[in-house]
Amino acid sequence: MKKTIEIKLGDCESFTKKITSQDIFDFAEVSGDKNPIHLDEEYAKNSKFKARIAHGFHVGSFISAAIGQKLPGNGTIYLSQSLKFLAPVFINDEITAKVEVLDFPKPNRITLKTTCINQDGKIVIEGEALVIPPEDMITAKI
Repeated sequence: MKKTIEIKLGDCESFTKKITSQDIFDFAEVSGDKNPIHLDEEYAKNSKFKARIAHGFHVGSFISAAIGQKLPGNGTIYLSQSLKFLAPVFINDEITAKVEVLDFPKPNRITLKTTCINQDGKIVIEGEALVIPPEDMITAKI
């Protein structure tokens, strides 16, 4: 028998990770995005950011970790995700991806508010996700 978990409006979870230089190089290799703003210190010094920055989708992928591992959790299926990139993320920044239940637009669907926040409390990414929760989840508009 599966364990049933109730999800309700306002439920929140998060995932936190520190950005490393190696993470950025690894993401560039996996994604194919080898823009020098991410990989070349000399190039980045002459940019408006004055230093290398993490890929926006790398940072945004932390939202997927929060959704897939925490809320709703294992077995969740992504249907859509909007992202607004609001601020750069630098090497050694600690990013917390937060997800909050906003709505149940129809049966077996959950709309989540998604944000990524740095160690200084600055929102670097915001958006919304629509997901299908695992079959053993009960949703409630409380």
